[in-house]
Amino acid sequence: MKILLISDIHANFPALSAVEKFFSSYPFNAVINAGDSLVYGPFPNETLDWLRIRKAHSILGNTDKKILHLLAGKTFKKPSKHEKRVMYTWTAAELKKSGAAYLRSLPTSLLLDFAPDGTPDKAPVIGVFHGSPADDDEFLFPDTPLEHLHDLQRQTTAGIVITGHSHTPFYRTAGSTHFINPGSVGRMFDGDPSASCAVLSLNADAIQVEHFRIPYPIREVVDRLQQSNLPEIYARMFQAGRKLN
Repeated sequence: MKILLISDIHANFPALSAVEKFFSSYPFNAVINAGDSLVYGPFPNETLDWLRIRKAHSILGNTDKKILHLLAGKTFKKPSKHEKRVMYTWTAAELKKSGAAYLRSLPTSLLLDFAPDGTPDKAPVIGVFHGSPADDDEFLFPDTPLEHLHDLQRQTTAGIVITGHSHTPFYRTAGSTHFINPGSVGRMFDGDPSASCAVLSLNADAIQVEHFRIPYPIREVVDRLQQSNLPEIYARMFQAGRKLN
C-alpha cells in the first residue's frame, strides 16, 4: 500500500499539479492532506476541487479555519497587517459554494486504518494532525526533542502520526510511533520553492517513508497574483521559497 502525503498547499495549484504529474505513473491507494489548503496562493477553488474529486483524506489547518470564520460572518485579530489580511478576505470572497461546502465538511484531525494487502490484522492507525496530537497550532521540527515526541506519543492511539504546519519535512520515530511531516506543497521556507511531499509505503513487515522535492511553474502563480491585484510580496515569497513576515 502506498499513500501520498501532502500538507500546506496554501492554494498553490500549479505546485499541486506538478506533484500529481510527477507521480502520474505511480499509483496510490490514498492521499492524505494535513491541512492549510488555502490562503497566500491564488488558486483556492482549483485546490479544493482537486482534493474533493480525488477523495483525499483532508483536515483543516489554521488558515482554513480563519476562512471558515469569514464565511460565517466572523472575524479574527491576527494577522492584523492589511497585506496579510487581504489574502484571507480575497480567498473567502473567491470561494465557490462547492468549495465552501467542502471546507465546512473537513474535521480538525483524523484517525485512519489502512491494512496492507492480505494483512487486515496489521492495519496501523494513522493519525492526521495539522500541528501535533496535542495542539493544532504546535510546530514540530526535525530537531524537536525526542522526549517531547514521547509525550505526544502517549496522547494518541495512532502508530503513525502525520503532521504539517511547520513546512519542514522530516521522518522520526519515538518508541513504536512514527512521526512524519511531508513539508509544504505550496510554500516552503528553506530557500527552495520546489513542492515538498512524501510517500508512505506500508506492508506486512515494514513502514517506509520517502520525501520528494518537485519543481513547478512558479510563473503561473506570479501571473495569477498579479491578475488578481494581490500584494507583490507574495510573488516574491513564492519565487524565493522563503517566509515573509
